[in-house]
Amino acid sequence: MKGYLGEFEELVLLTVANLGKEAYGLGLIRDINERTSRNLSMGAMHSTLTRLEEKGFISSYLGEPTNERGGRRKRYFELTSSGIAALNDVKSLRDELWANTKVKLSL
Repeated sequence: MKGYLGEFEELVLLTVANLGKEAYGLGLIRDINERTSRNLSMGAMHSTLTRLEEKGFISSYLGEPTNERGGRRKRYFELTSSGIAALNDVKSLRDELWANTKVKLSL
């Protein structure tokens, strides 16, 4: 795996995977805010997306210009094979830790 995958990075990667072809900055923020009751800023999302792209876990492309955005284009994100591998690694580790925990966590 190329570098450490932090908790928020994992959350962003999973959200990119969930949103599929609709994975763009504001859409990611809205989805994560709704699911986690966070109040993310565009700056926090932008820096995380940049870092994930530098690590090779996501790639991005520009969509078509739209009237609703004043002719500007959205930047869309998608997982790379390295991103999928990183998520699989994290999931395997978490599954192993959950399976081996000695503390009863369910109520």
